[in-house]
Amino acid sequence: MNEKKKTLYFIGGAILLALLAFATTPHRATPNEFLDQGQEFFPEFQDPNSATSLEVVSFNEETGEAVPFKVVFEDGKWSIPSHYNYPADGKDQLAKVAAGVIGIKKDDYRSDNVADHEALGVIDPLDESATSLTGRGTRVTISGENEKLLADFIIGKKVEGAKGYRFVRIPGQKRVYASKMDIPLTTKFSDWIESDLLKVEKDDITKITLKDYSINERSGVVNQRDVVKLSKDGSAWKINKMRSNQEVNKSKADDLLKALDELTIVGVRPKPKGLSRNLRKADDAMEVSQGDYLSLQSKGYFFAKDGQMLSNEGEMQVKTSDGVTYTLRFGEIAYGSGTEVSAGATDPEKVNKDVAENRYLFITTEFDGRDFKEPRQPKNTDFQNKADSLWSNADKQNKNLFDAHKAWEEKMEKGKNLSKELNDRFADWYYVISDASFKKLHLKRKDLVQPKKSS
Repeated sequence: MNEKKKTLYFIGGAILLALLAFATTPHRATPNEFLDQGQEFFPEFQDPNSATSLEVVSFNEETGEAVPFKVVFEDGKWSIPSHYNYPADGKDQLAKVAAGVIGIKKDDYRSDNVADHEALGVIDPLDESATSLTGRGTRVTISGENEKLLADFIIGKKVEGAKGYRFVRIPGQKRVYASKMDIPLTTKFSDWIESDLLKVEKDDITKITLKDYSINERSGVVNQRDVVKLSKDGSAWKINKMRSNQEVNKSKADDLLKALDELTIVGVRPKPKGLSRNLRKADDAMEVSQGDYLSLQSKGYFFAKDGQMLSNEGEMQVKTSDGVTYTLRFGEIAYGSGTEVSAGATDPEKVNKDVAENRYLFITTEFDGRDFKEPRQPKNTDFQNKADSLWSNADKQNKNLFDAHKAWEEKMEKGKNLSKELNDRFADWYYVISDASFKKLHLKRKDLVQPKKSS
């Protein structure tokens, strides 16, 4: 064998050995579970204003039931389907939640084992096949126009020793991550609605009438115990039937005004459609069906023999400088907590009556323009056809009378429109207020009158 052939054999052998060495040398593997670490959960979701619905489902371990809360934008308005489509003030709130969801990342891989889901708190609250009542997380689903899914994930327990981190899982997937998040997530009904119920400023209140009475629910006979009338006298308040040695308890009066100004609701119940239609008419002659009667009585409202609507815990009337008078009727106790209060219990028989008591509230308004005295009208409006420089003294007087009467008409129209707008808003709903609000509003004469302080 010549030298040339030997050289070729040596080269071929070296190449073969090199190939064998490469094939048998251990390589450093990258585990699949770490491949997506650090990536965003929902990279295509970048615009918080594109969200048009949010559904949050939590889980009640005591009842073993999923508790849904949803806010949607449909037909040009926001509403809450889980609360009878009550109007929501949700655009800004939803945008804040969406902004918190955008950019959350798979910061740290934790487990691919289904057996760990309970301990990490990421079991889907909607998973009916799961047998455990513990370890259920909160499922958050955000959609856009045409129900396009933008984000869907389950938030689990807090990560111990890592502030701001929660365990997160995508529904239908095994893998669990630890993710840092700052999402202002709330399912509290009052956080998603117009918080100012009456839309009245305390400085605009001119008169308050507290009607303390009881009603015989069978006979409809009313026992009127007292009528307390607070009226504004400059910057002070006065009360009817006060003795010479008495005065208004200013602190209590101020608290009452503040309670009216800040009155919020904790829940709603829909009124029967027929009753709502009647209330929108703002007509004293209401046509009430048997179903309407039963609905009203279940909430603590009745009709006297003269057809006047009454409530079993009395009522109050609040008059404002716009000429609008609000009538607040206090009804039955609304027991329960959480959604039992905000939306009503699915099974009223199971409501825990040992928890906080709340009250049904029935609100109507009417416009009373008697305080707005109609000014004298001008004898004529000839001034409208003349240049200002040609006005006579009579023209100038008629112009002043014309302007004053027009201002009066506008004030009357404003008050009527406001009352109608409010009645349209209140017509569909029984409201539920907290026991604390009820106690601040449901006052008697002894609460507002005190012995006059010696000077």
